[in-house]
Amino acid sequence: MSIETLADARAAGVRITARCAWGRREAMKTVRECKASIRLDLETLIWTRGAAFPVSMLEGRLKCPRCGSRRVVLLFDLPANPIAKRA
Repeated sequence: MSIETLADARAAGVRITARCAWGRREAMKTVRECKASIRLDLETLIWTRGAAFPVSMLEGRLKCPRCGSRRVVLLFDLPANPIAKRA
């Protein structure tokens, strides 16, 4: 089963966590590393982006609320027993 859209992710029971990827360095300076992380609510994402929104485009649409960085990484938690897609 492939997961391409937010609706597919919800149907499969996938949990998505967004983590700030702002590193310890900015050019030649050392800066404080941002460690912000949050579990995304798929229902809210579907309401705001639409059920057909591609999961592959989600990373580029997010911004860290703590430091304002657009460098965000998504972590996908796949269930041990995937929920079968109902016809």
